[in-house]
Amino acid sequence: MGSASKVLNNFPEAFPKRIAICADDFGLAAGIDEGILALARLGHLSAVSCLTPGTALPYHSAALAQLPVDLGLHLNFTESLVADQLHLPLARLIAACYTRRLPPLLVASTIAAQFDAFEANFGRPPAFIDGHQHVHQLPVIRELLLESIGRRYPGRVIWLRSTQTARNSTVARADQRKARLIALLGARALRRLTTAAGLPMNRHLLGVYRFSASCEQYRKLLQAWFADAGSGDLLMCHPAVSAPAGDPIGRQRMREFAVLSDKHFPTWIDASGLTVSRLLSV
Repeated sequence: MGSASKVLNNFPEAFPKRIAICADDFGLAAGIDEGILALARLGHLSAVSCLTPGTALPYHSAALAQLPVDLGLHLNFTESLVADQLHLPLARLIAACYTRRLPPLLVASTIAAQFDAFEANFGRPPAFIDGHQHVHQLPVIRELLLESIGRRYPGRVIWLRSTQTARNSTVARADQRKARLIALLGARALRRLTTAAGLPMNRHLLGVYRFSASCEQYRKLLQAWFADAGSGDLLMCHPAVSAPAGDPIGRQRMREFAVLSDKHFPTWIDASGLTVSRLLSV
């Protein structure tokens, strides 16, 4: 652990707000994996969400498994990564989910294949589950996902990501609108189902923005999210040390990494009265 290791577990009692910080898309490309590994070694992350169909995952999963972060499944239904798994462009997927035109057997087999791949890479079930582009909360997918969890991991505590927005946000209105739109696509329904299944969720989701910000703008966004954060919240991020070929947010990933790896990161945490914690502690 680096200089920021104190933010994980040993923060003074005067700062009771415990949040999780999760980096998404591990396994998608080498530059993403290298950035996430670097931040985890610094102690700036407490969770990492893995795209199991990603071609880079087998090369970096062993290194990630050695670090003190929660490992989760980043459920994919929109990236064309594996030929025999269901994937659609996001707008088409949303429409198919809400009109219930997705073939349930194919959805279930896609979920099962990604669980299988996670266990093959890490030798254990995921500590939590979320969705690439938040697909885990969509109709059909969410019901079959919870059925799969109950069947494969009975009695195990597995977190699911809530996209419920934080109130009194200080970020720009356009970013707030995007966060609210994401939440409207399934946050309440997923929480009802998850609560009925006895599984935990984060309270609010922070980190939603339009993927268009300079390093200075992203730093201000990060500090605004920290100011809005309360115990039980989760901040997502998408860092990388290099831009994957063809990635529409590749350069923004690099800006996120530059800010999240800043030596002043522990100071920003301190100033907001937060401690960055593993999911079971938030």
